[in-house]
Amino acid sequence: MARPRTGWLAVVSLIVGCSTGGSGSEEPTAEAPDVSTVTVAMTASSEPDTGFDPVYGWGSASHVHEPLVQSTLIKTDVDLGFENDLATDYSVSDDGMTWKFTIRDDAKFTNGNTVTAKDVAFTINEVVTNTGAVADLNKVKEATATSDTEVEIAMKQPDNTLLYTLAVLGIVPADEYGDNYGKNPIGSGRYKLESWEQGKQAIFVANPDYYGEAPKMERLVVVFMDEDAGIAAVKAGQVDVAYVSATHADQHMDGYKLFSAKTVDSRGISFPVVPEGSPKREGMDGAEHEVGNNVTSDRALRQAMNYAVDRDVLADHVLNGHGTPAYSVADGMPWASDAMKVETDVDKAKTILEDAGWAEGDDGVRVKHDGTRAEFTLVYPATDPVRQALAAEFANQMKEIGINITIEGKSWDDIYLIQTTEPVVWGWGSNSPNELYSLYHSQSTSNTAAYESNTIDEYLDKALAATDIDESNEYWQKAQWDGTTGVTPEGEATWVWLTNIDHLYFVRDNLNIGEQKPHPHGHGWSVVNNVDQWTWES
Repeated sequence: MARPRTGWLAVVSLIVGCSTGGSGSEEPTAEAPDVSTVTVAMTASSEPDTGFDPVYGWGSASHVHEPLVQSTLIKTDVDLGFENDLATDYSVSDDGMTWKFTIRDDAKFTNGNTVTAKDVAFTINEVVTNTGAVADLNKVKEATATSDTEVEIAMKQPDNTLLYTLAVLGIVPADEYGDNYGKNPIGSGRYKLESWEQGKQAIFVANPDYYGEAPKMERLVVVFMDEDAGIAAVKAGQVDVAYVSATHADQHMDGYKLFSAKTVDSRGISFPVVPEGSPKREGMDGAEHEVGNNVTSDRALRQAMNYAVDRDVLADHVLNGHGTPAYSVADGMPWASDAMKVETDVDKAKTILEDAGWAEGDDGVRVKHDGTRAEFTLVYPATDPVRQALAAEFANQMKEIGINITIEGKSWDDIYLIQTTEPVVWGWGSNSPNELYSLYHSQSTSNTAAYESNTIDEYLDKALAATDIDESNEYWQKAQWDGTTGVTPEGEATWVWLTNIDHLYFVRDNLNIGEQKPHPHGHGWSVVNNVDQWTWES
């Protein structure tokens, strides 16, 4: 969630002297005088609340990214395949209950100590046992160092998505970890944290003792500011890279190009599928919440909205072409189901409603025989103009089939209170199939639709337990639709997926930011995953 920040003028004035784009004079310049430094403007909400601590979510929170300061056991390449980082080898038992990793013996923390299996086991166990931890290791029982270079992970239940989490979980030193670690992190990654001025900026410098290829970009300055301030900093030539949303991207910036990163970052609407008064559920905030909505609990209504929405209009006009239609949380991924994709068919939507007893009322809003009107409030985060625009256009489109929607912006704190009683425009997307489990398993706290199906739970559990990736993907797909049961528009239609969002950045013309792997949900740190490979071109 975004937090109040100091004014952007103060932040920009702070970075003028260190920015690659400013010389400290009155006139900004589009040239970069320091080829070893880059300055990146990120949204204020990108600043980690608890510092650069992997246990509390640095790298491994809901917006996953590489932790930079720390090494990880495994990493992913640009095609999202797995590669070794600290690990030199790994294996999993036939029953999926034991993982074994061998780690390299030449990695050192920035305090000079060698990274050992003890540190790996400590990090994993700290996440497992710490109630404030964020990384998803809930299926891990315990990690044990069996030697200086070997560690075993015992599972509570099989989880073949474990590697995706380990690829973003930075390893911390067992003997140096404490309450202040987030402010003064010790790691073995490509960079060291040189300084952090909370609410303003963080500066990273290349780690001279890094065991891998030395970073080409020696210094990274990250300034935290709201989008408008970031755009102003671009206009002033004071930052080299700045995030911009689709609604503000079509403006020309002298000395900068618009860079579009492909993503797995979907926007969709969750609809409570049970009526009011249903048993309370634990939500994403860990609290118990009321559950149910007497309008959206009607399956025909949800199905009709899935067929009536014109996703092309949303992508082309609301996103100004900086996105694509979304049909699921996993479009384009190996675990996606083709059954989630449906074409816009307003006539079919109307027929579904009429067959289910939703008759058109005198004012154009459909009404059921019991007097229930086809109208509800759609909630979006008040600080997100893109979700607001998507909500407004969706509401406008639904008028054609007789559904009246009022949109309302709320704070995240307020959204969590109504997450299982009102439809909400959410952002989801990850390089891991575990998001399907999060959204659709009956025991998941992220299942805001309150959807429960023993059949789907069984598919999801089998998907996690499978040690063969192809077999696993088959179960992930069946969990979406097996021909008779599932969450597709033809089935329970628990969500209406709207668009996939491209991540957009203004990038200085002579800065090469390399080949970017697909960005997951969240538009902060993912862009600097490969900052060590960035270069200035003459």
